[in-house]
Amino acid sequence: MERFEAAARAGFKAVEFQVPYDYPPAELRAPLLANDLKMVLFDAPMGDWNRGDRGLAAVPGREQEFRDSLPRVLEYAAALDCNTVHVMAGVVGSGDAFEQAERVYVDNLRHAAEFLGTHGIAAVIEPINNQMGVVAGGPDYTTQGMHGYFLNHTAQARRIIEAVGSDNLFLHLDCYHMQMLEGNLAQSIRDNIAITRHFQIAGVPGRHEPDVGEINYPFIFDLMDELGYTGWVGCEYRPYGATLEGLGWAQRYGIGLEA
Repeated sequence: MERFEAAARAGFKAVEFQVPYDYPPAELRAPLLANDLKMVLFDAPMGDWNRGDRGLAAVPGREQEFRDSLPRVLEYAAALDCNTVHVMAGVVGSGDAFEQAERVYVDNLRHAAEFLGTHGIAAVIEPINNQMGVVAGGPDYTTQGMHGYFLNHTAQARRIIEAVGSDNLFLHLDCYHMQMLEGNLAQSIRDNIAITRHFQIAGVPGRHEPDVGEINYPFIFDLMDELGYTGWVGCEYRPYGATLEGLGWAQRYGIGLEA
């Protein structure tokens, strides 16, 4: 909870909260208001993380559980004044199970997009690399990927969005996962910017600060500006050391110890 104030002190104007459900909505709303922060993204309920759940939207047999979770999304979205929610697909099998999961995913996303849209909340889906997993010894929910995750590539996500056919379902592109799985990052952004509502960043490899590794983020940020992107970019990475000391990369954007 102390991170809200720390983020504001560092110059951030907005935050994400991956899994807010351990706190009452009013308890999360208070530090947002106190620090003049905007909540721009949180995840829909993903099931039981400790038992291996990584979302419910594409998991056959759990359709009702997924749909029953959506009113809870509305409760938190209203309290936090957040208009974008990440609907996580989950972990599924292969072969026929994969085909069945895609049908379930499309149906559930169509329902969620319509349900959330009536309340002014956009749904986003994020391709996540399925080869890596939880970071050993890391904080809760800290991952370098999600083993067996259903949605992995931008082309797959685009196909799903087209199949759903809703004007309230968008792409959430994490540059770390895109680079891990696909490369060709700049062209992927160009190809998908029209349906992209949210970006996240981290260095590759390791998922550390964005100035560590093989991605030239100043180039990527300039590309976002060139393409007219006006949404948010979330800093979803694991600092090598102290968070504030690792914000040197962000000073040119008005964020960091000297901001």
